[in-house]
Amino acid sequence: MTLLDIFPSLRATTVPRLDPAVWPTDTHYDHDGRITLGSVALADIADQFGTPVQVVDETEVRERCRAYRKHFPEAEIVYAGTALMVGAVASWVADEGLSVQVGSSGELSVALAAGIDPRRIVLHGNGKTLDELKTAVRCGVGRIVVGSLTEITLLTTLATQPQQVLLRVATGIDVPGADQFGFPLGSRSFETAVARIAGRCNLQLVGLHCHLGSQIHNPDHYGEAIRRMIGEMSWIDHEYGLLLSHLDIGGGHAVALRSGDAEMNLRELADILDDALDAGCARHRFPRPALAMEPGRAIVARAGVTLYRVLAVNETADGGTRVIVDGGGCGGRGHSGALVVNRHPMGPRMTASIAGKHSESGALIATEVRLPADLHPGEVLALPCTGAYHHGLATTYRTVGRPPIVAVADGRTRQLLRRETTADLLTREFVD
Repeated sequence: MTLLDIFPSLRATTVPRLDPAVWPTDTHYDHDGRITLGSVALADIADQFGTPVQVVDETEVRERCRAYRKHFPEAEIVYAGTALMVGAVASWVADEGLSVQVGSSGELSVALAAGIDPRRIVLHGNGKTLDELKTAVRCGVGRIVVGSLTEITLLTTLATQPQQVLLRVATGIDVPGADQFGFPLGSRSFETAVARIAGRCNLQLVGLHCHLGSQIHNPDHYGEAIRRMIGEMSWIDHEYGLLLSHLDIGGGHAVALRSGDAEMNLRELADILDDALDAGCARHRFPRPALAMEPGRAIVARAGVTLYRVLAVNETADGGTRVIVDGGGCGGRGHSGALVVNRHPMGPRMTASIAGKHSESGALIATEVRLPADLHPGEVLALPCTGAYHHGLATTYRTVGRPPIVAVADGRTRQLLRRETTADLLTREFVD
């Protein structure tokens, strides 16, 4: 028994151990010591919807959208839906004035079902099939990002009226996890791609697109990308008389997955982008293009929290502690901020790793997690910053259905996706 059990009034004087860098802004401890999100106790969500369950804070998503609109009022903010493509989320970001980027026919279908204006949808991906391009053209997608000569050829056979396209380029900027897809700037393939589009009346080249990589926290890389791309846009104008009006610098903005991680500073990014546009345009005497960017992880990552129920607490061969939970395989590796949600522990702590019940040896959900030493089966853990890719990377490994997604806002819950059942998985079976 702790002092908080003897004197409950002391809870109001304790300092919540919730790092604002990884937990949603509206995450607090209530008077019973439970963690709440959107004024809803996470333990209650676990009881109502079962575990594992992914919780998404609608207010956090909207506030992130507004932060981008505030810092980049003249730019087009395109939500990279691959981070979390759920109809409700697509509707939230559209309500906040964002466009939506999709990377497959499935993501496009979700966006359209959510009522997103197809003219506000951008389609791209490393390799688009004939069917994907056909669907995009038929639906009237606003812009298609092409990254290969094959895609250009396919589009010329599909578009019955001028289709706006962006040419995906590889800038050659060396960043950790650099994305090298697209036409290398200044290369023969780049020049060939421009020539092929310029010679087609049913394709309208409106700009260039790049994606530098992921988890980039240094804004200087984006400034350099802008300067290089404006140089090539100027070359296209001089060579073909095509004045490109759009410059899309993609996404990849870093978010903190654990306390102390570096993340993108939007104010600094805004200043650097503005300076780069001025410098690039002045140097090449090129009119300032419309800027677009595609944050995905930065919009939804911190808005998501995943709940697991503890199944066992085991000692490992090296004398450590491993907590087994009822989930796993959802892309949560690299985290260290899991907390117990059903109480506010004040006693001794232990350092543990967290593994799912179906995990193979070495496949951990989180490492170096500080948890109460008296943790026991039945308690609920929350893993923060799991709004991005956590659902998209979830698998049906060992024929276990994927978890549901529940939204919270203003003290209410709403199920966005139900839990995938064994019956759902069996619908794909052909039994003689």
